[in-house]
Amino acid sequence: MEKLKNRWGIDSNFQIVIIFIVFAVTGSAAAKLAAPLTEFIGLDSETTNAWLYWPVRILLIFPIYQVLLVTFGWLFGQFEFFWNFEKKMLNRLGLGFLFK
Repeated sequence: MEKLKNRWGIDSNFQIVIIFIVFAVTGSAAAKLAAPLTEFIGLDSETTNAWLYWPVRILLIFPIYQVLLVTFGWLFGQFEFFWNFEKKMLNRLGLGFLFK
């Protein structure tokens, strides 16, 4: 736990618990919100080929997750951590130009 706290620049165990909760809530919420969005664009898991449906749904989850991560981070008082985490992740994906 100490190694993770040092790596992320976190001071307390409570803060790391909050961060883990934010990651869990964000993942669940992004997956849940992607379902009505795929239906809105006309894709249904029962009528659409799985080879089309799942890649599109996963591609929709990604931006939803990015927005929710910062939003839930802010709601839980960890905006700075998640904003820096977001910038670092998008830089690694080659999307760092979005923050310049």
